[in-house]
Amino acid sequence: MSGGVDSSVAAALLLEQGYDVEGLFMKNWDEDDGTDYCTAIEDLEDAQRVCELLGMTLHTANFAAEYWDNVFTDFLHEYRAGRTPNPDILCNREIKFKQFINYAAQLGSPLIATGHYARSCGHDKGRERNFKLLKARDKNKDQTYFLQAVPRTQLQKCLFPLGEWQKKDVRSYAKEHGLHNHDRKDSTGICFIGERRFADFLNRYIDEKPGPIHDLQGRSLGEHPGLPYYTVGQRQGINIGGVKGRPESPWYVVGKAANNTLIVSQNEHDLGGHWLRAQQVNWLRTPSFPLHCQAKIRYRQSDQICCVSEAADGQLLVRFEQPQRAISPGQYVAFYAGEELIGGAKITTCDLRI
Repeated sequence: MSGGVDSSVAAALLLEQGYDVEGLFMKNWDEDDGTDYCTAIEDLEDAQRVCELLGMTLHTANFAAEYWDNVFTDFLHEYRAGRTPNPDILCNREIKFKQFINYAAQLGSPLIATGHYARSCGHDKGRERNFKLLKARDKNKDQTYFLQAVPRTQLQKCLFPLGEWQKKDVRSYAKEHGLHNHDRKDSTGICFIGERRFADFLNRYIDEKPGPIHDLQGRSLGEHPGLPYYTVGQRQGINIGGVKGRPESPWYVVGKAANNTLIVSQNEHDLGGHWLRAQQVNWLRTPSFPLHCQAKIRYRQSDQICCVSEAADGQLLVRFEQPQRAISPGQYVAFYAGEELIGGAKITTCDLRI
């Protein structure tokens, strides 16, 4: 129970279906700096109001230590290494499923449920090979991309009540059933960053290390304050002024070199890559190689046709039929067979021109 409309309606639907339902509010970040960017107190109040209306018990648990050790430490390590991490995917694996399932087991519950937009089938067959995780009916809200790193054994213990629902219908249901948070704005971004400027937050944990900005030919174009403040594909905030002999067109970040150099280009085609390598693989269905399937390298991207093979070092080699814009090491690639999420992995390298 996050305090939002999705988890609230998920709980209400399960009660309608006859389940014995209790709620869990997780606190995953300690706001030790005295700021108001994380809304844990207000979220808890909203969750309590919903549970009182539905007649549910609400438990609270503080997983801040586990979050710091298993998610945030990795987040900082990846940025220091010049990569762009995705803590939401790691949080789902380490906290919202692993810790949640362990806590529920201590209360005697064999199942958990979340407000994620995803569908599952095969729970009632009693045989592992029947379980599948499918895209949500609401394609604009489908969140299977963020579930790719969660082990199959954990996903099998989770119910997804909103998988067949459209978001607008979830809000309508909440309003009709008197849930006060029916029009609450969806949360975006990472809780520990909140609404503050990302650069200001990151500067509290990572020392600035200025370095040169070069184009693909190695020509100097200025200086950057630190590679962690940039992502591949970025065109805003690079702060390159007029360059003699160059057109007045935008610059794009196309890579980060090992010598602390930011690589940029005015040609957006330089962001296109045909392949990537990935590790930390999580398969929800045992594959046969070469695997012809679809993939996403970012949330809400349309499915991209690809071929996946296994390299000698155990990493995956993913080749795309069409070039992909701004493949980013540190991010994740999710694999699909039509509607079914079949696995995912963490991107290590790609063929961007750096």
